[in-house]
Amino acid sequence: MTDPAARLPLIFLVDYDGTICLTQVTDVLMSAHGTNDGWLALDRRYLRGEIGSREELSQLVAWLPPEREPVMATAAEQPHDLTFVDFVALAREVRVEVEVVSDGYGFYVQPALRAMGVSGLSIATASTTWRSGRPEITYPFGHPACFVCGTCKRDRVLLHRERGLHVVLVGDGTSDRFAAAHADTVFAKAPLTRWCDAEGWPYEPWTTFDDVSRWLRRVAADPGLLRPSIPRQFICGPEVWGPDRVRPPGQRAGPGSAPEP
Repeated sequence: MTDPAARLPLIFLVDYDGTICLTQVTDVLMSAHGTNDGWLALDRRYLRGEIGSREELSQLVAWLPPEREPVMATAAEQPHDLTFVDFVALAREVRVEVEVVSDGYGFYVQPALRAMGVSGLSIATASTTWRSGRPEITYPFGHPACFVCGTCKRDRVLLHRERGLHVVLVGDGTSDRFAAAHADTVFAKAPLTRWCDAEGWPYEPWTTFDDVSRWLRRVAADPGLLRPSIPRQFICGPEVWGPDRVRPPGQRAGPGSAPEP
């Protein structure tokens, strides 16, 4: 293990839905509490790349009920990968940062971590609140000039790379693809693996956070195992799409998509 006084130049950006939580919480909440059954058609449009997550979430949140408590109760019932707890303990032991990055509603992430006994992690996600009898969503971690994603995971990667850190993404889903394009190391499981395979991005397959912990132990013992950071070409954002983009103009990988008009 590393010298306790040393700090690995490393940070883990960890997705929540389908990663820490074993379900897609947004889908579960809409199935259980959605007041409009059109949410499935909307979600299919997102998965096909016809709309971005911000447009989807902004519509979906209006279809949540005005009562917060039943929604919170359903979110609290979701199963989680409890090996995440030991992973966070190991990361703290070797002085490595962990940040949760979620492109969902966001309001259930902190309570879920607290219930698992995990506290003090940085969380980048949307802010969903119930005011005046209706839910409202804002995007404090969205890109200032690109409005496709609710939380810009790509910019979280770039922010930490600018700090001189080796960025490790741990994820599973479509919302992780833009971060995977820029992270130094990617832990992926399906469907993210399909995006990585299609683009030729290297990744570490994983099932539980025990797999991630084993990798971290090896790197902590021999930091030379970390691949050097290399510049990556932008595949999204105003640098590629132009400013003020609301819908993606078609995807480079994964399921078929339709371009923005």
